[in-house]
Amino acid sequence: MSEHSQLEVKNLHVGFQKKKTFTTILNGVDFSVEKGETLCIVGESGCGKSLTSLSVMGLLPKTGKVTEGQILFDGEDLTEKSQKQMSKIRGNDISMIFQEPMTSLNPVHTVGKQIAEVVQLHEKISKKKAMEKAVDMLKLVGIPSPEQRVYSYPHELSGGMRQRVMIAMALACNPKLLIADEPTTALDVTIQAQILDLMNSLKNDFDMSIVMITHDLGVVSEVADKVLVMYAGKVVEYSDVKSLFNNPQHPYTKGLIESIPKLTEETEELPIIPGSVPNPDNMPRGCRFATRCPHAQPTCFNEVPPLIETESNHKASCWMFDQRWEEIKKEGEAYASRKETAATTEPVRN
Repeated sequence: MSEHSQLEVKNLHVGFQKKKTFTTILNGVDFSVEKGETLCIVGESGCGKSLTSLSVMGLLPKTGKVTEGQILFDGEDLTEKSQKQMSKIRGNDISMIFQEPMTSLNPVHTVGKQIAEVVQLHEKISKKKAMEKAVDMLKLVGIPSPEQRVYSYPHELSGGMRQRVMIAMALACNPKLLIADEPTTALDVTIQAQILDLMNSLKNDFDMSIVMITHDLGVVSEVADKVLVMYAGKVVEYSDVKSLFNNPQHPYTKGLIESIPKLTEETEELPIIPGSVPNPDNMPRGCRFATRCPHAQPTCFNEVPPLIETESNHKASCWMFDQRWEEIKKEGEAYASRKETAATTEPVRN
């Protein structure tokens, strides 16, 4: 682990028990987050983004289990911590903003009380002091008239204000790492920009690291230092944000970027990635993207590609970057030729 790393995930495997079968969802996930850095985890729904964050938080459902790998936070392996130990870390050293604030906030308690409870859980202070801290936090995240709003219930606030309350709650104990799961979902573009600006400025004020989960590449370009692209429970590309947008390597990443609407181009249809994400119960034996990839060769369907360093600080899990690629293509051409020959020479049966 680097001396500057706040979080390092190594070879993480996570799965779920379903009656008599165990299905692995995350398969060998690797990444690190440096102090003061923002890492964005990107991918389609069901690729394992949120499951990765829940694994870090120690909030997997009862049927979920980390079967292999390490989650190192400040050098300590969180997978070896008890739930009691993790409850001290959550909210204090690592905080999380969940996807939908309306379901994350308790509707029968004021927002001030909910923030104050978080503070009291981790700091030995009175209710009065905790409520004063709640007012300060609401002010910090830009909620007007915080002395009055502290007594508001969630349904009395707009979506943007509820999201600010969630951020205030997450930052109440000055965490070292903030995990944000789709923090701008369901917000209009103007409010979305305000929330992203707020998180960026608070990251600098609190000197913390951020792991942001999103499917929105526009958000990624605004806030990320590094990007982890996931597909069907595996890392397919890992890079700094500039390199990823300027020179995407993996066919899946290229497909995601090409599908972004461009204001400078007039096209009737946006490019799409054909096919769909494979079912976790029936994953391909080789590369999980092979069934949708325009460059796939027989080897891709049978062998899992390693995460290969394609250039400095840029990795992609694709056979195209392996030194064997020319040989793999020749084997693929020979295989296609044999199939074509077999098809044309097969006798006609009446």
